[in-house]
Amino acid sequence: MEFVSVAAVADNLVIGADGDLPWKSIPEDREQYRSRIADDPVILGRRTFESMRDDPPGRVQIVLSRSERDYDEETAYHAEGVDEALDLAEQLGDDVAYVIGGAAVYELFLPHYDRMVLSRVPGEYEGDSFYPEWDKSEWELVEETPYDRFTLQVWERR
Repeated sequence: MEFVSVAAVADNLVIGADGDLPWKSIPEDREQYRSRIADDPVILGRRTFESMRDDPPGRVQIVLSRSERDYDEETAYHAEGVDEALDLAEQLGDDVAYVIGGAAVYELFLPHYDRMVLSRVPGEYEGDSFYPEWDKSEWELVEETPYDRFTLQVWERR
């Protein structure tokens, strides 16, 4: 199974501010993001899950949380830690699972990523959530697609 991180990231690695995007919404990015993860399981933190409750992402949501264990969504599963989330994803039998945040979840799963799909939003923004720094010597930029307000980068682990 392949584990893929998907995130929108500013030049200074900011991904969020007060539970929201630090930049004006980019519909084209949201569309490609939702399309990419629509039919596969996603792994996300409880707060990120709560922020998306009106329109849950992915086919199945594996919610990483030390506290809350039950969710109103039939497609949501609880995982107490990284290993349990990875095991749950593998048991679902899909070829890929997407890790979609927040900041602590991105950091916890960094050693497990096979690929990172990053929407690079130009500029530096104020924020309180950051994408983790990664050792670029361990990764290769294999694809870069420019859009109007962002550049989509695909990184693969060497």
